[in-house]
Amino acid sequence: MNAAGQDVLNTAMLTSEESRATATPMMEQYIEIKANNPGSLLFYRMGDFYELFFEDAVDASRALGITLTKRGQHLGHDIPMCGVPVHASDDYLQRLIALGFRVAVCEQQEDPAEAKKRGSKSVVKRGVVRLVTPGTLTEEKLLSPSETNYLMALARVRGGAEELALAWIDISTGVFRLAETNATRLLADIFRIDPREVIVADNLMQDPELKPAFDVLGRVVVPQPAILFDSASAEGRITRYFAVQTLDGFGSFSRPELAAAAAAIAYVEKTQISERPPLGLPERQSSSSTMFIDAATRGNLELVKTLSGQREGSLLNAIDRTVTGGGARLMAERLMSPLTEVDVIADRQDSVAYFLTDNFLTERLRELLKRAPDMPRALSRLALDRGGPRDLAAIRQGLVTAADAAGLLRGAILPTELATALSDLEMPPPSLEYLLSSMLADELPLLKRDGGFLKEGADEALDEVRALRDQSRRVIAGLQLQYSEETGVKSLKIKHNNVLGYFIEVTANNAGPLTEGDAKARFIHRQSMANAMRFTTTELADLESRIANAAGQALEIELAAFERMRLAVVSEAEAIKKAARALAVMDVAAGLAVLAEEQGYCRPLVDDSRMFAIVAGRHPVVEQALRKQAASPFIANNCDLSPKSGQKGGAIWMLTGPNMGGKSTFLRQNALIAILAQMGSFVPAGSAHIGIVDRLFSRVGASDDLARGRSTFMVEMVETAAILNQAGEKSLVILDEIGRGTATFDGLSIAWATVEHLHEVNRCRSLFATHFHELTALSEKLDRLSNVTMMVKEWQGDVIFLHEVGPGAADRSYGIQVARLAGLPAAVVERARNVLNQLEETDRKNPASQLIDDLPLFQATMRRETPQTAKASAVEDALRKLDLDELTPRQAMDALYELKKQLGKA
Repeated sequence: MNAAGQDVLNTAMLTSEESRATATPMMEQYIEIKANNPGSLLFYRMGDFYELFFEDAVDASRALGITLTKRGQHLGHDIPMCGVPVHASDDYLQRLIALGFRVAVCEQQEDPAEAKKRGSKSVVKRGVVRLVTPGTLTEEKLLSPSETNYLMALARVRGGAEELALAWIDISTGVFRLAETNATRLLADIFRIDPREVIVADNLMQDPELKPAFDVLGRVVVPQPAILFDSASAEGRITRYFAVQTLDGFGSFSRPELAAAAAAIAYVEKTQISERPPLGLPERQSSSSTMFIDAATRGNLELVKTLSGQREGSLLNAIDRTVTGGGARLMAERLMSPLTEVDVIADRQDSVAYFLTDNFLTERLRELLKRAPDMPRALSRLALDRGGPRDLAAIRQGLVTAADAAGLLRGAILPTELATALSDLEMPPPSLEYLLSSMLADELPLLKRDGGFLKEGADEALDEVRALRDQSRRVIAGLQLQYSEETGVKSLKIKHNNVLGYFIEVTANNAGPLTEGDAKARFIHRQSMANAMRFTTTELADLESRIANAAGQALEIELAAFERMRLAVVSEAEAIKKAARALAVMDVAAGLAVLAEEQGYCRPLVDDSRMFAIVAGRHPVVEQALRKQAASPFIANNCDLSPKSGQKGGAIWMLTGPNMGGKSTFLRQNALIAILAQMGSFVPAGSAHIGIVDRLFSRVGASDDLARGRSTFMVEMVETAAILNQAGEKSLVILDEIGRGTATFDGLSIAWATVEHLHEVNRCRSLFATHFHELTALSEKLDRLSNVTMMVKEWQGDVIFLHEVGPGAADRSYGIQVARLAGLPAAVVERARNVLNQLEETDRKNPASQLIDDLPLFQATMRRETPQTAKASAVEDALRKLDLDELTPRQAMDALYELKKQLGKA
């Protein structure tokens, strides 16, 4: 039975009549709360621990490696139990969420003393205060500073031009975006956004069009009741959340987009129970505004993580020079979503160029930014009432940094993007920073309940009760001195015991001044002893009460002040978020300027042409790795896939050469340069002119997908099919070793047909690396195909890899030399040489390259195999020439017969 089925079974068992009848009051409460939160581990608060029972305890103890105990019996069986301390719960939550669990946090909602007043069997009131899921985290310990934490909703509404839409929210920063999509690009869009959790209507889980994507995403997909995705009530749900009458001011949204947005909001409300995170207004993204990069290409190019899942070795790791958490997240976001809008790309490049022209200014700004805390996440915790004093301090320091950065740039002539950022930096009112600075102490506790976060002088009443709490001995000593002087009894003492509390004690012989005249009314007799008398005063009794309550009063005053500051911060949420975004924009631009200066990058020319001309291009990751290893410098290479005069479509470079010669590096570096250019960065090249790439496809490397029953070759063919079916004239296609996963002639045939299809149908810019040297003969018939090769030198039987790309075609792959370098036994290497010599002799007698003379071109083959298509074009031409408004009925009938005749000749 799967986990969901087991959970249903457990819930049914726990909620049965027999179960309720035999449960203790506490366990009855637990069972009821658990039944209302199926699918989640229930963290049930008991004192200083969160306890788990039944199957939850078994699962949690196994996942966390904690001891499984038992607590009583239920239905004749021991009740499994385990627990985690409340103060360490974040650490355990982090581990559970990473393992795919969801947790319902159930808190005590009254003082246990209140429950006892209702009777000995009364149970403390408890309730779930939030659901902790991968996509709804806000705790600092559970989030990576440099990574976004998106919750995504996928909605389908039948009947529109685009039936599918995505909405994604990061409640830790308030980001809220929408986009339409379709089944073809769905997986690519999801991988571009990289959500931690995707909610989907439960009735879509078996949709044959969407299920393949769900299978790839695995446990990231969480089914939810279809009612959450109801498009009819979507607009009302959104307007209620943002407290507006209409969405007209937000922009124009399709029905699927509204359904996805409403579902995301409903899920946020469901998981946060009574709290609402400060979400930004929904921002619509057009699929045409970003470069399409499918999931396979993202994996092949290792944009944000390597194939082994590590950040080290990825493109992001190589280019990230940001110094703030917000800047690191924005850098990753831009890298994952390169733009196709020339003007916006140019604006980003202008920002980088600005910082490159003034190194002193750039370093001063970066020093300021290093002090900037993560304001958006602190703001989110405060808005959800989960924040502490350090979150208020983060807002305070962030506002100080924003003001300092604005002062540094104010008056300068800034490019468009930085000018907008400067304007946003000045949005938060100075009064907010003053309030926080005047109230908060320098050293702050983690939790507000610990107190001590208001500075001395921030509140007179607090200073007074703190003095009573912290300096009670001095206060009592001062009062004792006062009474002694008033009465003239120098031996008068103020003492304390657990029965009387504070009292005044004098010897029996010195009691007269306290019991006579006006003093009798002031000094109230409490107790007489053999040799002493004890008194109190209204002042002393009041002081005693104030001292006893001082700690509690101090905390109450501080908590009230915390709430005032929290509300003041939340009221300026939009201004704070804009200032934080502005700091991130500056951080990214300055970081890319540092990268360009450090690594010798150039500003690429990006326009709407079909150009792709890279001079002295380098691989950004490999180049830095070689420098760290103090190895030989990276060999730069040119790449020109630009269409020549009069040609329709980009060029194709057929790349041949030996293994280990650098083919894969060359392929990838040109794809990465295109991505860097369109994210607004400078690029590792001497110069670059890149016409907008709307779709990037890369099929490099070999892998299998055994979970779905796909061999390495099947994965290769699926990815190649996606490329050939989707690439257009503005696309860039990178293909490596197509057809090598099957028999030689099968593979050669597939590779041959693929090249022809790219040339005749897709007409895209393409790099095609192969060991099928026979394909180089295609350059004689395909005018946009050029042969290039990785240059090598042979010396005394050894091969030297030059890592240079030059014109021409390789006639050998040098595989045996590489095998010898890898350490194959000498006997195997020698035998391989003999076999190769015989095979090459056979090929010389009947070379496969002669196929080019015997086979018609792909376009001719298509015409011969589909004659109906060619004839249909003639019929269409005849139809276009007809002026239907001028035809008589007789002429129309004659024309129809003539068209039918033409079809009959096909």
